[in-house]
Amino acid sequence: MNRELLKQYLEFYRDLGIETLYRRNVTPGAGSAAAAVMEEAAPGQVSILPGIAPGNDSLEKILEDIGDCQRCRLHEGRNRIVFGTGDARAKLVFVGEGPGADEDEQGVPFVGRAGQLLTQMIENTAAREGIALKRPDVYICNIVKCRPPGNRTPEPDEMEICGEFVFRQLSVIHPKAICALGGTAARALLGRKEGVTKLRGNWYKWRDIPVMVTYHPSYLLRPYNQSAKREAWEDLKKVLHYVYD
Repeated sequence: MNRELLKQYLEFYRDLGIETLYRRNVTPGAGSAAAAVMEEAAPGQVSILPGIAPGNDSLEKILEDIGDCQRCRLHEGRNRIVFGTGDARAKLVFVGEGPGADEDEQGVPFVGRAGQLLTQMIENTAAREGIALKRPDVYICNIVKCRPPGNRTPEPDEMEICGEFVFRQLSVIHPKAICALGGTAARALLGRKEGVTKLRGNWYKWRDIPVMVTYHPSYLLRPYNQSAKREAWEDLKKVLHYVYD
């Protein structure tokens, strides 16, 4: 394997915001390009990297590749994998943190109280701004596809493993903009360490796609976060006008 292929794998991880590769002592199988690359890079200690998105990729292919995923510990307590929902050709994609109890039960992201608020935010803001837009017109997914126990924040290795599939989803849809909901989604997409209060309201980039960071709807449900609600509505207005004007 040449250095250019190794560079592509490392850039793949950098674009996901992953700074640490977890190494395992394994013997690379025959035909394992990723193992061969890392064997050349670090003889005696091999890391198996997820494949770079294949040509002619599609959401159907990604879901097929996920299968009955047991790649990390999150599968142990899940009911359903929560892949994503919405228009496969959407101009705007919302990325959250992970499924909650309602999402785990139904297999659809953002269907609980936070999801209902997100739907209201999208549709009400669009209506007020004169934009013909409903929730099915956008695409919604999460950084991890299985519910973390007790709705805890996903661990770095869990986000790393699911990161390949999020990367492929965003690459396939290739929206005009991405809205990162909450600090976990923002850190996973952008690789930044600042909190959501510092990141929100500003434009960043995931590869060549503009990213707007705002609060997660579950944060906005708390009664003491009224000012955050106003800020989130302003963030969403920026996104909608950028994408649909």
